[in-house]
Amino acid sequence: MFRTLSGRFLILTVLFVMLAEAFIFFPSIARFRLDYLNDRLERAQIASLALLADDMIDRDLEEELLLNAGVFNVVLRRDAARQLVLSSPMPGPIAETFDLRDAGAPRLIVDAVRRLADPTPEIIRVIGAPSREAGLLIETTMDTRDLRMAMIDYGLRILALSLVISVITAGLLFLAVRQFLVKQIKSVVANMQAYSKAPEDARRIITPLSSVTEIREAEEALQSLQSQLTQSLKQKERLAQLGGAVARVSHDLRNILTSAQLFTDRIEGSEDPLVRRMAPKLVGSITRAVSLCESTLAFGRAEEPAPLLTRFNLAELVDDVFEAERLAIGEDDVSLSADIPASMTIRGDPEQMYRMVSNLVRNARQAITGSGQGGEINVCGRSDDTHWIIEVCDTGPGLPPKAREFLFQPFQGGARKGGSGLGLAIVAELVRGHGGVLDLERSDETGTLFVIRLPMGDL
Repeated sequence: MFRTLSGRFLILTVLFVMLAEAFIFFPSIARFRLDYLNDRLERAQIASLALLADDMIDRDLEEELLLNAGVFNVVLRRDAARQLVLSSPMPGPIAETFDLRDAGAPRLIVDAVRRLADPTPEIIRVIGAPSREAGLLIETTMDTRDLRMAMIDYGLRILALSLVISVITAGLLFLAVRQFLVKQIKSVVANMQAYSKAPEDARRIITPLSSVTEIREAEEALQSLQSQLTQSLKQKERLAQLGGAVARVSHDLRNILTSAQLFTDRIEGSEDPLVRRMAPKLVGSITRAVSLCESTLAFGRAEEPAPLLTRFNLAELVDDVFEAERLAIGEDDVSLSADIPASMTIRGDPEQMYRMVSNLVRNARQAITGSGQGGEINVCGRSDDTHWIIEVCDTGPGLPPKAREFLFQPFQGGARKGGSGLGLAIVAELVRGHGGVLDLERSDETGTLFVIRLPMGDL
């Protein structure tokens, strides 16, 4: 009972209702005491009327009148005269006097609580105003025993009524909370338990249905979390499958490229000027392919090896990238241009830098040719006090919003048709390996601009 939400709610409801009844009880018991004393004053006033009607009454009748009124004596004040109308022997001295004519609520509450707390019978004097203006003052003396017993009986009846109200209210609230709150919370918990058994199953993602605002917000947050986790698990599974496939393919591809490298060594000895000019490009491309396959096979995971830093000419590297891209452009209306100082040298891994620039230029060329219109790709190189800056800009149609949202995350919807969605993620990883940053500065209908910033300091 104490461990469940509905059980705790039931207990708290009973306690709070009883606490509210306690705040109501003290004014109620004070009012009951006031009514009790006023009732004794009225009885005493009625008893005194017999003496006013006949000045001579026998002692037995006087005692009977006082007994019925529940007092020991009655004093009336008419005009300026104070008259003892009825009297009888008192069992003890007067312990306290209470004037009901000007008693305020706090005073009445304190007197009532004191009377309940003190079980000792006392003789008290009570002063009040006669009913129907039959004089200036009426005064009586009485025993507190009957007063306290009547107050206790009244308090017990109030307590019993409070318990009944508390139990009924708590029971109704208990049923309401279980139906409208606990039931929906249990539904969310059940979904979480079911989802934890197979988080890669998208069918187990929660569908927000609650009509309670707070629970609906929790369901929506849980839905977002489960969707992201399921997508992340699928991505990791795909990466693991891709890693295994790449390892198998690269093993066979390395053997094929090794044979191709032997053939290109023979081509370099050709006397044909065109062949002699193209052979070094072909050898360089095959060498890079072999090196990539070997590193992929060696690592067997999605991490890139640490860059081998050397000084190289950036303009020459970009020329090599352009030579390979011109073959792919063919008859398409795409122009390539570079704005790099001829003497600009940077520090980095030439093979990895080639892959960075080649990926960005290839993406730009594919975007332009895919749009069905012509365009231009420009690679700009410059430096400031702390960084080498490489800008790859094109006049293509720009990246779609979904691609910009998950730009450097693999398999996140930004890949072109037939692509793997890994290109920019690989470029970003290679740039980070050099201690640099890859940023998308601009992408709209006028084109796209990527900026690579590499630090000049030691890595």
